[in-house]
Amino acid sequence: MTVQHDGAEAAIRDRIAGITGALRAKDRDALRRIYDKDVVSFDVEPPLQHVGVDAKLENWERVFAAFAELDYELRDLRVTADGAVAFAHGFGRLSGRLGNGVPVPGMWVRATFCFKRIEGEWLIVHDQVSVPFDLPTGKGVADLQP
Repeated sequence: MTVQHDGAEAAIRDRIAGITGALRAKDRDALRRIYDKDVVSFDVEPPLQHVGVDAKLENWERVFAAFAELDYELRDLRVTADGAVAFAHGFGRLSGRLGNGVPVPGMWVRATFCFKRIEGEWLIVHDQVSVPFDLPTGKGVADLQP
């Protein structure tokens, strides 16, 4: 079955595919073009928020430095776009091989992307990545599958 998407939804899906490609290629410049300069990111790494594209890219630089080979995949992506605002959510997994050769299967996280059309381009103005946690222990649950 072929799924048809309207123009805005297709553009958002293309932007998100650009993230996947840029991460696999460790292409910081390509990632920079996907985020708004004032992006606010709630990532899985401290601190609670990263403000601005440079702070967001510093997170990715740490990942790039740790991994010799990097893969990123998204599952169950849902996109809603209306006028100049859109959001998408799904499940993401970062995996690969560390610089010392150790394979990392990764863990599934919940990912949300908020876009705004700025000067004709869909840019991420906010993103959030999270893992569920076990309430009694307060520890993250990293072995769930979508």
